[in-house]
This record gives sequence, structure tokens and C-alpha cells, in this order.
Amino acid sequence: MIGQPFLYAVAGVTFAAFAILTLLDTAHRRRFGNGAFYALIALSFLAGDRLGDLGNGILVLGLVALAGTGLIGRGHPATTSREERQAEALRRKDRLFLVALIIPVTALAGTFLFKRFPGLVDPRQATLVSLAFGVILALVTAYLWLRPRPATPFHEGRRLMDGVGWALLLPQMLASLGAVFALAGVGDEVGRLIGLAIPHGSVLGAVLAYGIGMALFTMAMGNAFAAFPVMAAAIGVPLLIRQYGGDPAVIAAVGMLAGFCGTLMTPMAANFNLVPAALLELRDRNAVVKAQVGTALPLLAVNIALLYFLGFR
Repeated sequence: MIGQPFLYAVAGVTFAAFAILTLLDTAHRRRFGNGAFYALIALSFLAGDRLGDLGNGILVLGLVALAGTGLIGRGHPATTSREERQAEALRRKDRLFLVALIIPVTALAGTFLFKRFPGLVDPRQATLVSLAFGVILALVTAYLWLRPRPATPFHEGRRLMDGVGWALLLPQMLASLGAVFALAGVGDEVGRLIGLAIPHGSVLGAVLAYGIGMALFTMAMGNAFAAFPVMAAAIGVPLLIRQYGGDPAVIAAVGMLAGFCGTLMTPMAANFNLVPAALLELRDRNAVVKAQVGTALPLLAVNIALLYFLGFR
């Protein structure tokens, strides 16, 4: 059955390729630091289950040491020239986007198709497996259609990773932090403290604490999926659902949307807010966050209103 091991293998091989190509790039001033950084990430994907908790902890400390001491930096791998890219863009025009569209189409189709063959793909990982297949299919299509040099896609991939830098680790690390918080009972403690501040019997007070808390915890943790178990354990389940009889579907779904408003306002959501700034080579790394605050705050207010009026009919 195809599941997480397949996904980890694909990611591990990709980062291993980045590590090898970086070490072979003699023009890269920090090739040894970057190569070691990508090699450690590859090791975590390919053999993390064999390293154990202590081994993975040491591996993470190694990644932090490489990033924190400035041993990693941006490279400029030679792939295609500016003139070659312009010529390809003029010749292919908007058809170039067809390769990118293969990924979401395959992910969507696979999510529904694999449900008909439960013995082939782990149902819990159907969407992620479909996404991985979409990436592989898009890569094969690009090779057959555009005919780049064999290493070009991987050079471009490591150029992107070099641009993002240490922030590429934030989503995984913050998601893990959310799981640790949940296991440590942080949600229960947060609920106890918030319960002291909310007027007894106030549904509106609980809704405000839940919605704003989802946004704030997401801003701190960089991931609404990491914030949700904490806020659900603190307020969502014990107060809004059990005590006040709220609709679980509304509380969960709109609560996540409130968390996503926090995503728009934090650099901790690196994949959403720091990556675009790095790709566009903006001088202000927080430019994306600053541009989104004016949208995020009204959206948060609307989501809190939806929680109150739809969750307690």
C-alpha cells in the first residue's frame, strides 16, 4: 500500500539531489554548509524512523546550527540564460502553465479515484500521494515537452530552496510544535486561564476568545493546523460545543478560517509569506505580511460573526 514511506522517499531523494549538486557547485561560496543542510534534511526523510527520538533531535540541532551560524547562503546555479528563458516564453506562451496545472488536477483526480481502490493507496494519505504523483507527472511531462538538460529541474529546485533558506523548515517544525503542545496539555491550561477572563455564561465572550485566540496562536506558531488542537481543547470543545451547544462543524470549519487570518499576518507562516518575498527578491522580507494585514483583520471580524450567528442557531 502506497502511503507515507513513498512520500518520504520522494522528498528524501529530492533533497539528496540538492545536496549532491550543491557540493559539486564550486562557484557556490557556501556549498559545504548548504550541502550539509540539504543532506541532513534528506537523512531525516529517508531514515528518520531509524534514527529514533534522540537521533532526530540531534539532526534538528545540526540544522539549527548550520542556519544560525550563517553557514548556508544563496547560490546561483547555471541553468538557462535570461535570453533562453525569454525565447522559450515567447515560443510557448501561456501553454507553459499547462505543466503546472498537471499537479492540482492530478491531486484532485487521485483523491477521488484512489477511494475506489482502497488496497492501493492509504486512504489517510490519498491526497498527499496524489499530489506527489502530480509533481512526478509534471516533471516527466516537462522533460518530454521542453527537453531541458537532465539536472536543470534540480538546479532550479535548489536555487528556490537557497532563496527560501532556513525558513523552509518552519512548516514542519511548527506543525510538530503544535503536536507537542497538544500532548503537553497546553490547551487545557490555556482554557483554564481564558475561562477566568470570560464572563460566566457569555457565548459572545467565548466566541471572541476562540476566534481571536485561533488567529493569535496561528501567528505565533505559523500554522493554523498547529493552533487548532490547542484552541479546540481550550475553548472550542469544552465551552462552545459542550457547554453552549454549538454546531461542531461550524465551530471547527470557521475556527480554522479564523486561524488562516492569522496566517496572513505572520512571518512565521514562511511558505505563504516569506517564500514569495524571497522569490520576488523584495528588499523587505515582511512586505507580503504588511500588504495582507488590511485584508486579514476584516476577514477575522467576519469569521467571528459567522461563528456567533451560524454556530448557535
